[in-house]
Amino acid sequence: MLDIKFIRENKDLISLGAKKKHIEFDVEALLKIDDRRRELISSIEKKRAEQNEVSEKMVRTEDKAQKSQMISEMKLLKDELQKEEEELKSVMKEWQMLMVAVPNIPDMSVPEGVDDKDNKEVKVWGEKPKFDFEPKNHIELMQNLDMIDLERGTKVAGFRGYFLKGDAVRLEFALWQFVQDFFMKKGGFVPMIVPSLLKREILMGTGYLPQGEEDLYKTQDGEYLSGTAEVATMGYYMDEILDKKDLPIKILSFSPAFRREAGSHGKDTKGILRVHEFYKFEQVVLCEASHTESVKFHEEIQKNSEELTEALKLPYHVVANCGGDLGLGQVKKYDIEVWLPSENTYRETGSASYFHDFQTRRLNIRYRDDDGKMKFVHSLNNTALSGRPLIMIVENYQQADGSIKIPEVLQPYMGGQKIISPK
Repeated sequence: MLDIKFIRENKDLISLGAKKKHIEFDVEALLKIDDRRRELISSIEKKRAEQNEVSEKMVRTEDKAQKSQMISEMKLLKDELQKEEEELKSVMKEWQMLMVAVPNIPDMSVPEGVDDKDNKEVKVWGEKPKFDFEPKNHIELMQNLDMIDLERGTKVAGFRGYFLKGDAVRLEFALWQFVQDFFMKKGGFVPMIVPSLLKREILMGTGYLPQGEEDLYKTQDGEYLSGTAEVATMGYYMDEILDKKDLPIKILSFSPAFRREAGSHGKDTKGILRVHEFYKFEQVVLCEASHTESVKFHEEIQKNSEELTEALKLPYHVVANCGGDLGLGQVKKYDIEVWLPSENTYRETGSASYFHDFQTRRLNIRYRDDDGKMKFVHSLNNTALSGRPLIMIVENYQQADGSIKIPEVLQPYMGGQKIISPK
């Protein structure tokens, strides 16, 4: 959420930002309702002051006729006040709905474009594997090695359900431990296991609601299952004032993740590239309210994910997301996309985003600056590990006999095992 004062002073910039993100938003409608909100608040405050003034006069007045006149005036004033307070409730509801729909302004470096096809490649790393045989997809490879059961997954969990088995589980656990050790050596990141069952206000605060409602699972108690550990991590500091000396705060969060994939019917229905339930490590950073600091940490957390991917020796490229492929709150975003041999293309494994104070203003996370002024911290996040690198390892490290080499950096976590072979 942006500051209404900033919106009023920069309405053309807001309109241009919405246009670049290809989001429909009527700034004038917000300003019109904000004018009425301000008028009502001013009028209500005046009437309340007048009420207090008349009440004080009544205490001091002994003349019965004057008191009777004052009571009549007070009744009229009370009725008018009640009407305006009721209108203000309605106006505030509309104002709040428009305020949470204001898109954040994308950085000038964000490419123009409508969707992910217009994202701009900014880095390419690694050599794509050259096979002297017809490469198999992860489904066939993992089924042949008894690493996955999709049929029973569907039987038990429904569409997109799956069981990981045997060496797939060991490989996944090895990845988890490798990521934890990477950040422990890197230093500065506090590890957390965070809830995935969350209150609505936390998802509103991070910008996943109201726009992303259809992609979230909701419980009968009104709570939601989160699609990323970032959401709970941001809620950790909600309504708190942080010490500037503690900034930046860096967290490596882990949680299950749940996504309905409501907008992706018919896409990636086979295998485990796009599933309803998986596990995720997320980098989250809170820093000073400075664009320069945000850009610095955005590059830092992006570099962390690149180093992890390079350590696994997975070929990848990085794209800067175009305006139309940014979310409501994102100022800028990078995607890491790893090569998937079976599809002869790169597929996304993680995203790095920064938001300025878009999320923290909603969540009321502040700090006191050196000049004594209260400021909202800036927030950033980036995927450290999703469920997809497992797929990319299986496909990129496959051999002609259907076996899979284990990346060198993961072998110590698998007791020195170097290859997954058919039983």
